[in-house]
Amino acid sequence: MTVATTIIDQLGGNRFIAMTGANRFYAFPDGVSFRIPSRLAKNGINSITITLTPDDLYDVEFGTVRAMKYKVKATHLGVSSDQLEAVFTTETGLRTQL
Repeated sequence: MTVATTIIDQLGGNRFIAMTGANRFYAFPDGVSFRIPSRLAKNGINSITITLTPDDLYDVEFGTVRAMKYKVKATHLGVSSDQLEAVFTTETGLRTQL
């Protein structure tokens, strides 16, 4: 199992994808990035990048992509796997499961 698959599973797997409309997944060696519909999330957030750190924690970056420009809206460093869903919900306003 890749790091990206593990991260998505920790967020809720297929239920997470269905609840948030997540798409355009890009797996890289130590993480994953994906898009969500900006009309659904607060602050226009439509891009999320989650990176596994050497401490076995996650760095999570929330941003917006518009007209080929990227702007960071929030960054959370050192997030544990059991906090991923809460951090996602806090920043986007979207629930990850029923």
